[in-house]
Amino acid sequence: MLSPHALTLQEHVKQVANRLAWDLVSFYTGNETGDVPGNLPEPYYWWEAGAFFGTLINYWRYTGNDTYNDITTEAILQQAGAIGNFMPANQMHTEGNDDQAFWAITALMAAENNFPNPPKDSPSWLAMAQAVFNEQAGRWDDQICGGGLKWQIFPFNNGYTYRNAISNGCFFNIAARLARYTGEVMYAEWANKVWDWVMDVGLINSQYHVLDGLNEGDNCSEPNRVEWTYNNGVFLHGAAHMWNHSKGDWKWKIRIDGLLDAQKLFLSPNKSSSGILHEYACETINTCQTDEFSFKAYLARWMGDVAQLAPWTRDTIATRLLASATAAAAQCVGGETGTYCGMRWTTGEYDGTTGVGQQMSALEVVQATLFDTVAGPLTNRTGGTSRGNGATGTERGSSDQPAWLGELSVITRTDRVVANFATAVVGMLVGGYLYLVST
Repeated sequence: MLSPHALTLQEHVKQVANRLAWDLVSFYTGNETGDVPGNLPEPYYWWEAGAFFGTLINYWRYTGNDTYNDITTEAILQQAGAIGNFMPANQMHTEGNDDQAFWAITALMAAENNFPNPPKDSPSWLAMAQAVFNEQAGRWDDQICGGGLKWQIFPFNNGYTYRNAISNGCFFNIAARLARYTGEVMYAEWANKVWDWVMDVGLINSQYHVLDGLNEGDNCSEPNRVEWTYNNGVFLHGAAHMWNHSKGDWKWKIRIDGLLDAQKLFLSPNKSSSGILHEYACETINTCQTDEFSFKAYLARWMGDVAQLAPWTRDTIATRLLASATAAAAQCVGGETGTYCGMRWTTGEYDGTTGVGQQMSALEVVQATLFDTVAGPLTNRTGGTSRGNGATGTERGSSDQPAWLGELSVITRTDRVVANFATAVVGMLVGGYLYLVST
């Protein structure tokens, strides 16, 4: 291994990301004999596997390392199915709108970053996202609560009468990104429609705090007030795409600023760990579960994009990412290799846990500090090569019983920061990471 003095500052951070990514992929079983591409083992749900491959696309984007590209392409194509809508038959009893959306978001990441295109006889990355958008637009329900997406797709699943922030946030996010990528007005209209509904019913309140969800039983009048990092992130990211797409519409700037301010809830107030991201709702009381271990990964991922899309946010975001990445890497000293990560970044110590969510979160926040070293999300007018199909996902069947129902072959389980500022950020990170580079 090269001496630290022979490496650039960026290369130091990339070496840390390489180690974290290696440990992350050690959890993957879909490339093992008898398993199916795209699978993660228990206790991980199918949606988190979709997020997992999004992290690997982001890893390739930030580091240029294509080691995991083949398993990523294989997994996405397997789970997308023949028409590319991410509705595998074996997920019928567990898949909600948010689950489907997380796989679509990964496909969108591939399109926006020119991840190597799939074979010509497969749906394109962009077409996959469009298929999911079309199906979810067909599920928009204004019979109760004035609009919104239900959490669940099928009425026999628990949560069918709950309208949660992440399902609606993902739909908004996909619409906003499709609007920017394709330039088509319809997607922007939907993004505005979703945002307006979310504000009207109080899923996002007047202080821009994103609340967990609403129950149809009381006509969505009393929101569940729990707040999660990824709910803030999914709306922040979509709003940044809308600001960028609209060429600076002031209303989207106000919304971005509001969400960034509300994000302070997720920054540790303790003097010794000030400004470090934490999962406020569960981390402070030691009640986080498998899904919640991963939420900071998506917030960190999206913050890196927001800093590129909305330039005035960069100093604020870089400061938060720097503090969190330094703290996250410092506690990645667990597991068999001594480099696995826990969830808690605020204590200065490894918390004794390992898992996909913990590893994704640490990797995403570390590699997001490199946001100034790569291109921002592309569009079909700025070099994006993924060519879509706006009609996909509408071919056959209703939105709640589409063409995938008979596809039993799919088996599954479950503008840039100034150079000196970027150099300073990376340089500060290296101080906290050198111990990992030598492992």
